[in-house]
Amino acid sequence: MSKNKKKGKGTTSRWILVSVLVVLAGVTYFLFFSGMSRTGNETYIQIDEDDNIDSVYAKLQPLSTPQGFWVFKQIAGIMGYAKKIRPGRFVVGSSGSLQTSRHIINGLQAPVKVTIRSVRTIDDLATDVSEKLMFTRAELLSRLKSKEVCKKYGFTPETIPAMFIPNTYDFYWNTSVDKFLDKMSEENKKFWNFERKEKAKQAGFTESEIVTLASIVDEETDNEAEMPKIAGMYINRLHLNMPLQADPTVKFATKNFTAHRIYQKWLTIDNPYNTYKYRGLPPGPIRIPSVAAIDAVLNYVHHDYIYMCAKEDFSGTHNFAKTYEEHQKNAAKYAKALNEHGIN
Repeated sequence: MSKNKKKGKGTTSRWILVSVLVVLAGVTYFLFFSGMSRTGNETYIQIDEDDNIDSVYAKLQPLSTPQGFWVFKQIAGIMGYAKKIRPGRFVVGSSGSLQTSRHIINGLQAPVKVTIRSVRTIDDLATDVSEKLMFTRAELLSRLKSKEVCKKYGFTPETIPAMFIPNTYDFYWNTSVDKFLDKMSEENKKFWNFERKEKAKQAGFTESEIVTLASIVDEETDNEAEMPKIAGMYINRLHLNMPLQADPTVKFATKNFTAHRIYQKWLTIDNPYNTYKYRGLPPGPIRIPSVAAIDAVLNYVHHDYIYMCAKEDFSGTHNFAKTYEEHQKNAAKYAKALNEHGIN
């Protein structure tokens, strides 16, 4: 055979080898390193403590590409995953099947962003959080209504809303209720830094009392610029030993949260949150207040006003008064505006 023929045969063999290697590389990439999400969008698989290998497969298969699912099953078998399934929330997205499979099998979770909102009740809080984390609404409510649990964190069932500072926090989906509360307690302590603690002391209130007053201020207005002025008015009343007579506390006591008017019959309800009947602050916050409202109380405006009434233009702001006579005039204007608009 001539040298040229041998050379041609060798070149062909090399090209065949290169082609095979390229195909193998493509197949390897396709199987192990291409995105695992069936839709191409990032999604999540939530694995519970009572899941077994079959239920994990049932949850993963609709989310994964066929090749990705095949890779997961092979790796799960090699690593004995069926005997050590780790609960959690895991991302199935653009990462390759190999990496995603390793994360699930090794329990490397994707964090969940949990937003603590400025909500009215602990029930609302429990609903929000339980929709994001593995524990149930009932489990969280049980802890928040327990005197022993609340005492552990320095609160009572009435003041426990003061522990929650509105913000967005990272958790793992399978965080326990107790670990969740531990984290919220830590975040509360971070929030109450030296400056805020000193302002509370100077105002003559505990931290929980500041939050309780802030919850009333938050219910009175959405206008953050007006909040320090409203806080100052209520503090003036407390200093004068006047009833707060805060309408939001009556709404809380009667559970009429959407009422536009406060009826005379509500003012005599025997409820510790009724600040028309009982002097001083109510037993605890009437909502989880915003950070803006808390800081407004800490930085309240010093003035002589002791009355306020919603403005008749429905702007959400208030007319303030130093005398009861002036206040009556403001109240009459507001009542007239309600009647003209047919608001009950």
